Amino acid sequence: MITDRQMRRQRIILGAGYTDFNKRLNRYARSKTNDEALAEDLTQKTFLKTWTYLVKGGKIETMEAFLYHILKALIVDEYRRKKSTSLDVMLEKGFEPSLNDTHRLEDMLDGEQAATLIAQLPMLYQRVMRLRYMQDLSLQEISLITGQTKNAIAVQTHRGLEKLKELYESNCDSIGNLSALREGERL
Repeated sequence: MITDRQMRRQRIILGAGYTDFNKRLNRYARSKTNDEALAEDLTQKTFLKTWTYLVKGGKIETMEAFLYHILKALIVDEYRRKKSTSLDVMLEKGFEPSLNDTHRLEDMLDGEQAATLIAQLPMLYQRVMRLRYMQDLSLQEISLITGQTKNAIAVQTHRGLEKLKELYESNCDSIGNLSALREGERL
């Protein structure tokens, strides 16, 4: 059983974790679920599970890493539970497809292309690039999560960007060559 003093200490620890990481966890959940309400629910469940763990006497070495671990597990559970929804059901709930989402669509396609290119990087750089540019974490935060020095993270980020540029350029060259080939076929 946990004492009142320990309970107050755990509240302070969780409160600090909430203040420091709530927005970032929510942003991460939103990027994975594409649903703002669901992202908020998953973020709140993350803090609830963390509180339950602390009340049972659990110890947390690095709050941020612990919170992300819980949130990722909840997101995976949500993906497993989620079922596809038909267009008719979505229309009944008030969804109205918009015709003028070109900028949003372009941003989504650019993001998807970047994610695809990051997935082609060597494993050494993939995780750092995702944490840095997809989850918008600082070098210090990535260092805490991965256990590597801030300098090592900076070097991996720099080298990952260089490799990403190479992949992008070779990808553009391939597309350009295909386009030129198709143009030649038409002539």
